[in-house]
Amino acid sequence: MSRKTFPFAVPHPVPLYLAPMAGVSESPFRRLCHRHGADVVVTEFLSAEGIRRENEATISKLRFAPEERPIGVQIFGAEPAAMAEAAALVTDLFAPDFVDINFGCPVKKVVRRNGGSGCLRDLDLVQSIIRAVSAATPLPVTVKIRSGWSEEMRDPVDIALRCQDAGARVLALHARTRTQMYSGQANWDEIARVAEALDIPVLGNGDIKTPHDAKRMLDHTRADGIMVGRGSFGQPWLFAQARALFDGLPMPATPTVGERFAVALDHARMVQGFEADPIGAALEFRKHLGWYVKGLPNSAELRAKLHQVRDFAEVEQIFTNYLAAYESYVARGAVASDPDVSSLTCEAA
Repeated sequence: MSRKTFPFAVPHPVPLYLAPMAGVSESPFRRLCHRHGADVVVTEFLSAEGIRRENEATISKLRFAPEERPIGVQIFGAEPAAMAEAAALVTDLFAPDFVDINFGCPVKKVVRRNGGSGCLRDLDLVQSIIRAVSAATPLPVTVKIRSGWSEEMRDPVDIALRCQDAGARVLALHARTRTQMYSGQANWDEIARVAEALDIPVLGNGDIKTPHDAKRMLDHTRADGIMVGRGSFGQPWLFAQARALFDGLPMPATPTVGERFAVALDHARMVQGFEADPIGAALEFRKHLGWYVKGLPNSAELRAKLHQVRDFAEVEQIFTNYLAAYESYVARGAVASDPDVSSLTCEAA
């Protein structure tokens, strides 16, 4: 089967995307994921009203570095004219590689204003928004959808075809309904049906927690690209590992504890250089630290310490102390044979 053509340059025939995620898909994390193999990144979703009113907090989230390309800016809203104005401003001021429309967010405060997946209750509105945005920018317009608003309205192929007919150039499907939120399983069969039905590239999204999941989704759905969301939390190397599996190459080893901490500190330094408020940046980074140490021996104590940090120097010290204790623990041969890891602490020796 011949691959569909993306409307902007991608480095691989089957690109790996970093999904747009509020509070996570910020510039430092996007750059980190690019370094670790993500082909395309998308900003966290931004309000069309905030953009057109030039809200300072919203505009600040539109910043991106040259090394983040190819990058898309994702916008949401329920008024075609406002969405068009926002797309035009984004195009003129920031010139990303594409503009993405969010029809997938299930969060109440977004849906309450008929934005995100709330639009899926009115497919005429969906088409009007896509047409308005497409007319307002010369950039490719892409969309991210869910399989429907509810089980009763679940019809991803019809939704996707209507998006394509309205001018969408790439479509990403998170194969759950809005009412499912993030519960249950994503229906990968629906991604396969949409990929077969559309002439434009289709991205599969949902339930990718490991590089092997990404390969299974690709094999199962024959999608044109794979979009990784929460599975990237604390493991940006997932992209490089998945790429190797896509290409039939040996998968790079999962980083050791020391290597994992080095990636986390690299991420922290990028955040420190990007944010104006160092204390606020450290507090906000706590969630990433929790993800980086997930699954490590005695991770509950480690997370508890990391969730109290107020500056990035504390993070490095906690990691140094933990790594010394961990290496001593491994040297005693205890990790594999002894389930009691209570002696592994994060205190300085």
